[in-house]
Amino acid sequence: MKHGFVRVAAAIPSVRVADCTYNTERIVSMMKDADDKGASIIVFPELSITGYTCGDLFQQSLLIDKANASLGILLEQTAGLDITAIIGIPVATRGTLLNAAAVVQKGKILGVIPKTHLPNYKEFYEKRWFSSAWQTEETEIEILGHNVPMHTNLVFSSPGVNFAVEICEDLWATIPPSSQAALNGAEIIFNLSADNELVGKNVYLHSLLSQQSARTISAYVFSSCGFGESTTDTVFAGNAIICENGEVVAESERFKMEEQLVITDIDIDKIRHLRQINTTFAESRSMHASVAEFVQTLPVEEKEDITLLRKIDSHPFIPSADRIDECCREILSIQSLGLAKRLLHTHAKSSVVGISGGLDSTLALLVCVNTYDMLGLDRKGIVGVTMPGFGTTDRTYHNAVNLMKQLGITVREISIKDACLQHFSDIGHDVNNHDVTYENAQARERTQILMDVANQAAGMVIGTGDLSELALGWATYNGDHMSMYGVNASVPKTLVRYVVEWYANNTDEEIVKQLLLDIVNTPISPELIPADEDGNIKQVTEDLVGPYELHDFFLYQVLEYGYSPAKIYYLACNAFEGEFDAATIKKWLTTFFRRFFNQQFKRSCLPDGPKVGLSLSPRGDWRMPSDACSRLWLEECENL
Repeated sequence: MKHGFVRVAAAIPSVRVADCTYNTERIVSMMKDADDKGASIIVFPELSITGYTCGDLFQQSLLIDKANASLGILLEQTAGLDITAIIGIPVATRGTLLNAAAVVQKGKILGVIPKTHLPNYKEFYEKRWFSSAWQTEETEIEILGHNVPMHTNLVFSSPGVNFAVEICEDLWATIPPSSQAALNGAEIIFNLSADNELVGKNVYLHSLLSQQSARTISAYVFSSCGFGESTTDTVFAGNAIICENGEVVAESERFKMEEQLVITDIDIDKIRHLRQINTTFAESRSMHASVAEFVQTLPVEEKEDITLLRKIDSHPFIPSADRIDECCREILSIQSLGLAKRLLHTHAKSSVVGISGGLDSTLALLVCVNTYDMLGLDRKGIVGVTMPGFGTTDRTYHNAVNLMKQLGITVREISIKDACLQHFSDIGHDVNNHDVTYENAQARERTQILMDVANQAAGMVIGTGDLSELALGWATYNGDHMSMYGVNASVPKTLVRYVVEWYANNTDEEIVKQLLLDIVNTPISPELIPADEDGNIKQVTEDLVGPYELHDFFLYQVLEYGYSPAKIYYLACNAFEGEFDAATIKKWLTTFFRRFFNQQFKRSCLPDGPKVGLSLSPRGDWRMPSDACSRLWLEECENL
């Protein structure tokens, strides 16, 4: 697939215990189905050709011979397919029987991986029938007339990805083989499993899989037995689970009697980037990596561009609905604790905040209120300053003043109009020329007022600018760009809105709630240009720099994964399908990269501020030359 994606499948076939012919038919059928759907690699459950619950039938030569012959039939019937399949099969070699996985493609066996850890407790008795990989000295096996590599240190190189295999209990080990495989270069781990169902076990399984994929910075594709294996004292629910770096991205429906095929797309670019920037991963490699044998898969025909199966989150900064409450509390707590430390350390007698009636200053005010309540301080120590200017509307003015009064802080109103008019006269600027000088003079006048009021009140200025504005440079240098502590510096605009709305819906004060909800629904604007004839906001930020939901999406992909413009464009077209067309996405993506590079000088001298998630602080997450050239990025944007 394009843009670093690899399509994988986890299969739960219909199974008849000990009926190799039937089981092989179902495996072949599902391989063909997955191949038709564009999957590159598919994994089946443990011992899928025979069935896992054969018990002492594994000691019958007829079953083992039939399994071997069935594998030969499978190779013949799938020789025309491009897909690589990982099949569970018992393998006899030199007087021992191995619980193994055969990796097959285009009628060839590429390698065999024996199971390392054999469970022999409670309902499991694998050591009764099988030997461990540790008990097998051979590194090559003759199977169906061909000599193929056989050991646990195999890494398979498929177009665009390296993958490895472990089997069921291997994952439960203190040091799973997949940890070694990841350090050896495997980016996807496939697990063939026969995991029976118990009350509460599924939650543990999800935790185990997600944590292992996170720890190894890999994708983990797990396929476990389904309904057909349920027999005697064990029941198998059919778990097909696919994780990527700690997140479950696809899974089957449990307790279904029908076979299931779970397919999704794995972002290999993401895995490689995260490994590259994680210095601990590199250190672990130097300490623990071993010499792996790389096995090249067979060449395949290039598929036509296929639609991405995976859902791309259009608002990656926004937590899922079931975590909104938890995350918003965390965000407010991080901001408040950071501010509390700064206030105590500096012995500040007050906190000065410019209140405009907009989202950012509202969140900064709520952080101040929460901090003062945490410290047991009188809210009157928070000095809210509203500074009406030429573009201030009645709506934002009244929301600002009323919110400050309702929250019980000290309210000051200082108009900037006369001071700005005097300044325009001093520098010889026409007041009717609403250019950048006209706008920035107002922003700098407001900052001067806040700094001087803070001096009067023996306090500190609390900055209100957010992460999105820092990324775009949408701030006046030495104006609203500057403060003594920027509480919103790591919170993007889309998330600011959610936190303020969450606060509104969780306060017991009805008037505060209604004020906050109206602020949430007010168009985002710096209000530096006079209002229209009806007194409404004339200068709408998103009309000028583009929709914040797009810019926040772009920013997340750049900071978190280092994606190129082409990949971000591809992801955005998928994420915002039906909302923004391709031309619009290209336009604002170009704007984003142009502004992101040009405005780095503003980020190079940022005030301190608490890291909430991603950050552009030059002292932490983002260290970029102020004069870096944007040519490569803009040229790629042009060629989209």
